[in-house]
Amino acid sequence: MAHQSLYRAYRPASFKEVLGQEEVIGPLTEQLAAKKLGHAYLFAGSRGLGKTSVARIFARELGCDERDVYEIDAASHNGVDYIRELSENVYTLPFASPCKVYILDEAHMLSKSSWNAFLKTLEEPPAHAIFILATTELDKVPETVRSRCQVFTFKKPSRVGLAKLVAMVAKKEGYALEASAADLVALLADGSYRDALSVLEKVLSVSQDKKLTREEVSKATGAPKAESVHAFVTGLAHGKADVALAAVTQAAGDGLDMNLYLSLVIDAVRQVLLVRFAPELRKEIAAELGADAYADIEALAKAAETKLSHNTLRVLLEAAARARYTPVPSLPLELAVFELVPN
Repeated sequence: MAHQSLYRAYRPASFKEVLGQEEVIGPLTEQLAAKKLGHAYLFAGSRGLGKTSVARIFARELGCDERDVYEIDAASHNGVDYIRELSENVYTLPFASPCKVYILDEAHMLSKSSWNAFLKTLEEPPAHAIFILATTELDKVPETVRSRCQVFTFKKPSRVGLAKLVAMVAKKEGYALEASAADLVALLADGSYRDALSVLEKVLSVSQDKKLTREEVSKATGAPKAESVHAFVTGLAHGKADVALAAVTQAAGDGLDMNLYLSLVIDAVRQVLLVRFAPELRKEIAAELGADAYADIEALAKAAETKLSHNTLRVLLEAAARARYTPVPSLPLELAVFELVPN
C-alpha cells in the first residue's frame, strides 16, 4: 500500500476541520444554508493554505457526485483550445448531481486568449455550472474576470497556529515534539499548512525514539542550530564583532542557507526585545519557545549591558533586503556586524 503524505492524511474533510479561514468558511456556509449561491468564486492566497481543499468541500456540500466535479490544473492546461473545449462541455447536464463544479487551480496561468475565451462562459454560464478559480497571484487574474467572481482571500496562519498544528499531528502519529522544535518547523513552513506538514514528515522519518528536539529538527532539515544563532546574537549583544563574525563564518562554512540563518537571527533579536519591553508577552513567548530556548532569550533580555536595540532589528532587516542580490551569501550579515559593532 502506498504511503500517504501527512498533508493528504490530515487534509480537512469538512468546513469544521479547516483551520484559520473563518472569513472564508463563514460566508460560504451561510450561502449554502440560504441556498443563495454564486456561479463563480475566486479563492486567492499563497500556496498551502487549503484553497483547493475548501473548493472540494464546497462541492461536496453542494451534493456533487465526484463525476460532476472537474479539477483542472491551469498551469498545464492553459491553452485556448482546451478552454474552448471546457466551455463547450459546461453546457452538458450533470451525471448525478444538482450542479457541476469546475475547480480551476493556478488560474493566473491561463493565457490572455484563454481568458478571453473563458470570459463569455463566466458572463453567461448555464444554471447548473459553478466555477471555483484558485490562484496564488490575484494580480495576474484580469479585472474583467475578478469582477464576475465572488473573491475570497485566504489568510496565512500565524507561526503559533502552525506550531500547534504540527504538535497536534505529531502527537496523533505517536511522536512527542518539543515546543521549540514545533516552533522551528512552523518558522520553516513560512506560513503554509502544506509546507509545515511536509517539513514535519521529513523530521518524523528520521526520528529514532519518537521524541523530537529542536536540534533534531535542525539536523533533519539542514536548518541552523540554535547554538549558532545564539552565538551570533550574543556577539551583537556584548558588542563583540569577532564572536558574531565567527558564528557567521561557521554557518557559511557548514553550507547553511544564509537567508534562513538571517531570518532566525532576526527572530531571536525580536524575541529578546519583546521579552525586555513587553513583560505581558513573556508567558506566551515562553510557551512558544519552550523552557531551554526561552532561558537563553530571557538572559539576553535581562542583561544590564547590552547593545541590542530597535536599531539592531532595523539593520538586520536591511541586511535581509540586500540578501537576495548579493553574490556572497554571508556578506549582508557581515556588513550588519560592522555597522552594529563599530571599531
